[in-house]
Amino acid sequence: MPRVLLFFVDGVGIGPADERINPFLRARLPVLSELLGDVPTLEGLPDSLAPRPDSDDVRLLPLDAALGMEGLPQSGTGQISLLTGRNAARIFGRHFGPWPPVRLRPLLARENVLVRAQEAGLQVSFANAYPRGYPEKRSGRLVAAPPLAARAAGLLTRHQEELAYGQAVASEIVNDGWRRMLGPHRIGEVTPREAGVTLARLAGEADLTLFAHYATDLAGHRGGMEGAVEALELVDRFLGGVLAALPSDVLLLVVSDHGNVEDVRGGHTRNPALGLAVGPLGERLPDRPDLTHITPLVLEILGV
Repeated sequence: MPRVLLFFVDGVGIGPADERINPFLRARLPVLSELLGDVPTLEGLPDSLAPRPDSDDVRLLPLDAALGMEGLPQSGTGQISLLTGRNAARIFGRHFGPWPPVRLRPLLARENVLVRAQEAGLQVSFANAYPRGYPEKRSGRLVAAPPLAARAAGLLTRHQEELAYGQAVASEIVNDGWRRMLGPHRIGEVTPREAGVTLARLAGEADLTLFAHYATDLAGHRGGMEGAVEALELVDRFLGGVLAALPSDVLLLVVSDHGNVEDVRGGHTRNPALGLAVGPLGERLPDRPDLTHITPLVLEILGV
């Protein structure tokens, strides 16, 4: 049975073919360009989700993040939709973020993909390192959906020791934030590629592995063109490390919750959220997928 590595990257959409506003067209992205033949733009989207003619195992998945609702998609309801397969924006009555709405957190805890795979008897892993005691040591409302889902599955168990010994990956990919918090003598430096290799190794030890990265959304809000380019290049180098070491029976799914960083004019967009599948996918998705199709896809691949 194939395994799945679900790599969530916050706030990354598919933007217009205009290098004045789209940092994808200015960034050096050799890994993404090689996978897709070119960086994706709205004008270059295919008519269907057929794989590249020269590769049955790579395909772009533009994900509708609007979910039939007015307004700009947000992280809270978008991440719940990704992780449960339920249209959280419609259930809540509107897009909401940046944090998951409290009213929908029981739904997230009960129906998220980690819990459902775990209940089916599969080995499930959450690769992010978080401080011990998180999230109780901060405001309970200011927590993203991935760690909430992991906590519901009893998987919020990787901390500074695991990060120091290469058994976890920092949410920001590199360890800079941890080194500032704990001191450089406690946590070593790591390159994006090295972190990617670590994630690939962890994905080889479980049936389903989730890793979440948020700095792309922050770059979209605050970084301008320079910060957005830097954020995308870091993810590309990380992705290169993942693919270099990923076992052949692991399907990589890169997914986002809404657009933002692809348009530096500021704020979230209604552009399709970025999705990318690397590995045998078959014909398991409709031609126009949205955020709610990802969890059913993962569970089907896993035989759940």
